[in-house]
Amino acid sequence: MKNKKDNDFSERRSAAAEAKAALLKSYRAAKEAAEPTRLAREAERKAIAAAREERQAEKERLKRDEQTRIEVVATERQAAADAAAKAEAEGREKAEKDRVSRVIEDEAARKAARDERYANRKARQK
Repeated sequence: MKNKKDNDFSERRSAAAEAKAALLKSYRAAKEAAEPTRLAREAERKAIAAAREERQAEKERLKRDEQTRIEVVATERQAAADAAAKAEAEGREKAEKDRVSRVIEDEAARKAARDERYANRKARQK
């Protein structure tokens, strides 16, 4: 025997509404059941984000420290180069002064020898 039902429009509409209500009820139940796990996942995400920010801050701090160290080393190298250049310039200046003083001493010695020869010649002529 056939079980023949006459589904008219209002019955189909009420059945669809009941199905939607059942789906909504099951969704709400699943959402309420998943609430503790959602909170746990959210807390875990917050912890991960905080750890990430901490690592980022540490990385930035290390980068600043490295940059500062590089600047200090560059400053020290520049100071050493300046000191070496100054020492070299002072050495050249001292060598030039020594050379000039030797030339002056040689000139004075030659003049003294010439004056002595002149005095000896004058002494012989008298």
